[in-house]
Amino acid sequence: MSNDFSPEQKRYLEGFMSGVQTSRVARTGVGSPGDAAPQGPDKPHLLAQARTIAAGGKLADQEKWKRDEHPFDAYARFRDQAKSGVYPKPDDNFRWRYHGLFYVAPAQNSYMCRMRIPNGILKAWQFEGVADIAERLAGGFAHVTTRANLQIREIIAENAPDVVEELVALGITSKGSGADNIRNVTGSATAGIDAQELLDTRAHAREWHNHILNDRTLYGLPRKFNVSFDGGGRIATLEETNDIGFQAVQVGEGAPVAPGVYYRLAIGGISGHRDLARDTGVILPPDEATTVADAIVRVFIEHGDRTNRAKSRLKYVLDAWGFPKFIAEVEKVLGYPLVHVDASLVSTRPAIDRLAHIGVHRQKQAGLNWIGVWTPLGRLTCTDMRALAHISRTYGDGEIRLTVWQNLLLSGVSDANVEAARAALHAAGLKCEVSNVRAGLVACTGNRGCKFAASDTKGHALKIAEHMDGRVEMDAPVNIHLTGCHHSCAQHYIGDIGLIGAKVTVNDDGDQVEGYHLHVGGGYADKAAIGRLLQSDLTAEDAPVFIETLLKAYLLHRASPGESFQDFTARHDIADLQRLVGETHS
Repeated sequence: MSNDFSPEQKRYLEGFMSGVQTSRVARTGVGSPGDAAPQGPDKPHLLAQARTIAAGGKLADQEKWKRDEHPFDAYARFRDQAKSGVYPKPDDNFRWRYHGLFYVAPAQNSYMCRMRIPNGILKAWQFEGVADIAERLAGGFAHVTTRANLQIREIIAENAPDVVEELVALGITSKGSGADNIRNVTGSATAGIDAQELLDTRAHAREWHNHILNDRTLYGLPRKFNVSFDGGGRIATLEETNDIGFQAVQVGEGAPVAPGVYYRLAIGGISGHRDLARDTGVILPPDEATTVADAIVRVFIEHGDRTNRAKSRLKYVLDAWGFPKFIAEVEKVLGYPLVHVDASLVSTRPAIDRLAHIGVHRQKQAGLNWIGVWTPLGRLTCTDMRALAHISRTYGDGEIRLTVWQNLLLSGVSDANVEAARAALHAAGLKCEVSNVRAGLVACTGNRGCKFAASDTKGHALKIAEHMDGRVEMDAPVNIHLTGCHHSCAQHYIGDIGLIGAKVTVNDDGDQVEGYHLHVGGGYADKAAIGRLLQSDLTAEDAPVFIETLLKAYLLHRASPGESFQDFTARHDIADLQRLVGETHS
């Protein structure tokens, strides 16, 4: 290729010609004389792109970037770029997310690194090691995410490769934690220690995690993909918000399988698009979960939309096809039929405890307990992390269990050590007992660290909690979720009260301030539901008083002390709820 072209122009032309050739192969089965069809692990993706082009579609930019240079083939270039202090342009910003690094400008001129922690469980020494990395190479703190994961922020370009590589030295990887890949695998937070659970999800989450890491074919999907394993424990895993949810269930007599514990397959969850995973009727032995998940992903690879990023998730394949056709395609990949069991033969899932992620709770092992530790919306300083690691080793079993509720559990604390562990937490400025409002508070990163967010979700969430202190005494669980944008990382649609960031116009001159659209009545687990819009264009300044009044209206008008906030809102249409709020004095 002529030296008159820049390296970027050469990559573009090479990618363009590759795309033309791949399209020709897809249409005709043969290429130009001497050309060969795509081979290797990227073949399914290249052929899917080619079919899209052959059908007259225009690939999304991200699809072109993946085709032009696979992110895993660009690691050396990433290292050189970062060590030169250069931040990426949009195409490389997308590629570096395959390595777990997100350039978050304009919110911050730095990287965020997201890890992969299957089932959310770390050893205390790993947790402490992440603190050391965050202190030396990043902003000195970490966030617990809503996928029971960790991310560290404020990483300058020069430090980015060292962060990724030092995580590997800890036995932690960030590979594939962003972009069009299968994200962190979630599982029951109390797996293996919960007397109520039907199934220990740890082995299945680890198997799927390692399966993904070791098969390049499973990278570069039409869009991101989430998988979750729920074992039936006391803490909700929110598997219904995932593309694939494996739900442990007890199958009784009369089914086409022997009585016992199986996974029920639910698919299509994407709460930000107002949809939750639905039961397929399929029951499978737990040791087949990875095989079935793999087949589902391969159908998605072949048929997912690669032109419209807003319609490229699994949900939209299901919407277009319906469940029977999709399951039939999965069975073709598997080479055998899946087993369907009537819902009447499946026992109801054990009830969740909405407060089991906070405070002291007995394990199924005699004399042992887990302690749920509250974090300020997932934020932990390095000092906090070292203290937690020390307490876990000294009084517990040396494990840190992250939850989808942006907090963590210390497990294996003996009865004799509970008070000492509590005292140590208190001395470190950490809390294991908080109000019901704080226990159910969830917030995404917000515009302090995310370019998409319209509002400072974490800051506003803490102001809401502080405002409620001494004003509203909630005697029942309540979840308040604040998310900054339509991506809904904080899953606002499933909150009792869910707020999505918005710019609110406050005067005739068009001046705008940070604010929210407020929804009510969302839920999860056995109460899974999508919330309804109650109040548009609520300023962040007015949100605490509005929520205070809404909660007081609930306490005043609920049918009984046992009526949940979700049931209360379901009893009323939106106009009635607005009237009750208007009549209630804050």
